[in-house]
Amino acid sequence: GNMFSMAGASLFLPFLPLLPGQILLTNLMTDIPEMTIATDSVDGEMVDHPRRWDIGFIRNFMLVFGILSSVFDILTFGALFYILHATPDQFRTGWFMESVISASIIVLVIRTKKPFFKSIPGKYLSTATLMIAVSALLFPFLPIGKVFGFSQLPISFLLLMGVIVLFYIISAEIVKGVFYRRIKF
Repeated sequence: GNMFSMAGASLFLPFLPLLPGQILLTNLMTDIPEMTIATDSVDGEMVDHPRRWDIGFIRNFMLVFGILSSVFDILTFGALFYILHATPDQFRTGWFMESVISASIIVLVIRTKKPFFKSIPGKYLSTATLMIAVSALLFPFLPIGKVFGFSQLPISFLLLMGVIVLFYIISAEIVKGVFYRRIKF
């Protein structure tokens, strides 16, 4: 979803939303929590009886949550470009931080049918998610952040990115509830 949104945004922005090295770093960082999913705790009702793979369910899930992700990508792009009037380096830094943090945390929301705060993830998934979120926040402030073309952001950027991530989590939780009421799995 994020890469699709970024490709679309590049048609409207006067600069690239992320540089190639930043894209690779974003993908690497968001993959780390996802690699721990195999060790995750599963809700009891998901393993109480055998289930068949349902390609229609998977397609619908991907479409619904992919569109939701793109909506928040566009919201982030708009906030950075039109509200905060970010320079290209600030835009890339804000997009990197929001993208990595939201992609990592949203896994905790969509991994369960329950409200995410009522389903405790496995220790490796929890640890990896926390480590990546903190790393994404700190990365632009470390010397290596300059190597990747990131810049330190004012507090107003960090607060607005935090609000967007929080709103995304709440929206994903609401959409998940509606999704599972309409589509049985």
